[in-house]
Amino acid sequence: MKLIDITMPLNNAIPPWPGDEPFQYQLTLSMEETGSVNVGQFKGSNHIGTHVDAPYHYDSEGLKIAEIPLERFTGKALLVSIEGKSKISAVDLQHVDFRNVDKVLFKTNSWNDRSKFPEAYTVISEDMGPFLHEKGINLIGVDTPSVDPETSKELLGHHSLYNHDILILEGLQLAHVTPNIYELMAFPLKMEEADGSPVRAVLKQS
Repeated sequence: MKLIDITMPLNNAIPPWPGDEPFQYQLTLSMEETGSVNVGQFKGSNHIGTHVDAPYHYDSEGLKIAEIPLERFTGKALLVSIEGKSKISAVDLQHVDFRNVDKVLFKTNSWNDRSKFPEAYTVISEDMGPFLHEKGINLIGVDTPSVDPETSKELLGHHSLYNHDILILEGLQLAHVTPNIYELMAFPLKMEEADGSPVRAVLKQS
């Protein structure tokens, strides 16, 4: 069994969504002070780095992160490479075989420098929700900060997926992974009031 880490490391240099709370870790008590242990604390946006959105993020009546069944965050995932596009639409996936999977991950390589927030990145079209739902997909993962452009207020990609009960996993690192079928595990923190959560996303190769 081989595990492949597809998670962005969390550190004080990771770029947040513009205007959002940056990630910060600091040591609040040292072994010298306590005589026994180091103790630290962290803070930051729920949408920092590799994270999953809860429906509550874009619908005030939607489920919060702790209300989503754990089964939704693990399962057979197809990794598809689609590079050089500003937007992925259903027509780009007509050749893809979605049999035996219920999750899809898109490797776009459109966010190469993870030390800064990208000026542009690949997003998804609003026709993706109905198309992927028809294929039996219940979670989409992307190697970008969002499925919609940074400046979007309508969030057409988010709502297209949400309207078809498809969860959204963002900020993956996929450049080192070969397109194939994997077992995905990407569990959020059990925060009862949260609109999303960082995850440790891992692929298991059989």
